[in-house]
Amino acid sequence: MKAVYIEKTGGVEALTHGDLPKPKPAAGEVLVKVAVSGVNFIDTYHRSGLYKLPMPAIIGSEASGTVEQLGEGVTGFKPGDHVAYAMARGSYAEYQSIPARLLVHVPEGVDLRDAAAVMLQGMTAHYLSHSTFPLKKGDTCLIHAAAGGTGRLLVQMAVMAGARVIATAGTPAKADLARQAGASDVILYDDKDWPAEVKALTGGAGVDVIYDSVGQATFMKGLDCLKPLGMMVSFGQSSGAVPPFDILLLSAKGSLFVTRPTLGTHISEAAIARSTGDIFRWIAEGKLKLRIDKVYKLSDAAQAQMDLEGRRSSGKLLLEI
Repeated sequence: MKAVYIEKTGGVEALTHGDLPKPKPAAGEVLVKVAVSGVNFIDTYHRSGLYKLPMPAIIGSEASGTVEQLGEGVTGFKPGDHVAYAMARGSYAEYQSIPARLLVHVPEGVDLRDAAAVMLQGMTAHYLSHSTFPLKKGDTCLIHAAAGGTGRLLVQMAVMAGARVIATAGTPAKADLARQAGASDVILYDDKDWPAEVKALTGGAGVDVIYDSVGQATFMKGLDCLKPLGMMVSFGQSSGAVPPFDILLLSAKGSLFVTRPTLGTHISEAAIARSTGDIFRWIAEGKLKLRIDKVYKLSDAAQAQMDLEGRRSSGKLLLEI
């Protein structure tokens, strides 16, 4: 089968598009013929070595496709079923063998592109807004990179929960996308003193929670934007890792909370069923709007990652296998 893999870590030049053996499903696994793979920042972290992997390693952590073969003991699926999954590395490939507990059925009315586009980022937005800091009517949240794949979904889920959303974006065009998703206010963080803008927009009070996928460039300034007892949710680092800081800052700035959650601890079978059930229902009802920015060929995975890292996207990037 064709796949995109690495034999050593590095830049996009470390990605190889070539032939690898087609996998066979072990007990409890399902062999999926991949139709569409998502492109995510975690893929670049695997490629660069920020997150360590045994070598050689196929990149990619979410996809949709069709059931090809069942491993021993698998029930609930059959060949030909449309399925989707996330948090199973190896999706930049024509075939992938997946633990059955991570698979979900793609319901009628949701196509495979949309299913691949929403799995990792959709489940991330769901746990952030429903588990890490469960948003409710009256809450005010700050969402960085609100026009990106996860950010735009998170804005929509926050609005559905009744929260006020203040968003940041890098360009006027991206600011428009954040407003279309439901943000009440959008700050261009490259042009303005965004912490001062947040304080002004909240009458000096600050926000209840910050959802920060940017990391180094925004984290420390964000601590000044929180209400007392507010929460900083650091769930990504597109600008670089957050540097070490003195924990006493949290008490000095108002008994703040800081958390660094990951989707990997939110993927029990029950959690996957709950989040994807909500997500697919919202898509079918027209409440959750997806934005697929660009679809690449598998052989163009390096370009897709360059576009993602270079902030040249305003929505989901996909590889069609």
